[in-house]
Amino acid sequence: MDAEIDGELEDRIRRFRREAVDPFVAGWEAARTMAPVEVYRKAGKAGLLSICVPVEHGGLGLSFGAKTRAFDIVSETAMGTAFSLINTHNIAERFAEGGSAEQRERWLPGLMDGSIIGCTAITEPGVGSDATAMTTTATKVADGLRIDGAKAWITNAPIADVVVAYVQTEPGSGAAGIAGILVDTGRPGVECAAAEAMVGGHGIGAGTFVFDGYLAEPGDVLSPAGEGFKTLISGINGARTYVASMCCAMVRASLAIALDYGGERRAFGSAIVDFQGLRWSLAEVANQLTAGQALVANAIDAIEHGAPRDAVLPAAHAKKFATQMAEPAIASCIQAMGAAGLRDDYPLARHLAAARIASFTDGSTEMMTERIARTLPTDYPLP
Repeated sequence: MDAEIDGELEDRIRRFRREAVDPFVAGWEAARTMAPVEVYRKAGKAGLLSICVPVEHGGLGLSFGAKTRAFDIVSETAMGTAFSLINTHNIAERFAEGGSAEQRERWLPGLMDGSIIGCTAITEPGVGSDATAMTTTATKVADGLRIDGAKAWITNAPIADVVVAYVQTEPGSGAAGIAGILVDTGRPGVECAAAEAMVGGHGIGAGTFVFDGYLAEPGDVLSPAGEGFKTLISGINGARTYVASMCCAMVRASLAIALDYGGERRAFGSAIVDFQGLRWSLAEVANQLTAGQALVANAIDAIEHGAPRDAVLPAAHAKKFATQMAEPAIASCIQAMGAAGLRDDYPLARHLAAARIASFTDGSTEMMTERIARTLPTDYPLP
């Protein structure tokens, strides 16, 4: 699994999490709010927001696998915050790879140091996993493109400064008309509604953008029609893979906590972890976790070493299995700890809610199943 980061970077990320996230995440969730903006700056200082940005643009120049590992560390206690942070990182990476020199100069330093927050807008109020059916339009006008419509359930929406919005330039053309356009939320024509009240997921900051005559300049087009959908799919494959990896990280952390608790807590003269029923239930968690990690490793390999289309199926397998595995696995770890597993000073209850949210994020479980089902006749022919 090509997901290693060097010891110095890992230490910085763990120190960031211990000092800026762990003591506060339960309070953020209780207050139904995202992490404060200074947390993003601390994340930038730790290197979290520039992992895959090329060195020539001021980043660390590391691999996709390194990115998954880095954000897994934050997910061990706060997946919602990790998911928010990785979305800003993704916009930095997007500008570094495909933005103009002017866009990189304006946006990239702030995205990497956490003073600018970014997000990607795909989902719409009436359109979920079927991105080709999006109805937010970009219409040619004299000065550029007029954007009208709405995007829903967008991570970081309430605090985002810059958005890569995917829109339809030719209604009725499906994937062929989709383009990716830079949106500056400080300009007229775009507003964000309050974040969704999503139990266990307030750290993600999912909100709705409403576009009403937003004027995008010609230079704001990042992926023109004909390329936009391909870019979108490539990004979704990566997102499905790191969501699966975050689920594995939550299970791994939950298992470690349950084992530690079970080794300390005693009943009938023995550590409770020594009772066969408990040991076997946690052994099942370990077995399922190992399978999930293997599927994530396969998807990472496909993303890093294959063509973009090569990652579609591995990413679907990883996300389907990891999200379906995570909920019962975390619940088993809570059960092993009894009522203590629900206490705020442990992350397990937050992890359980986050695992449920992960089942919808970047493609539902049903969509992953359908994606896999389409390949069955060709992938499993008669010998």
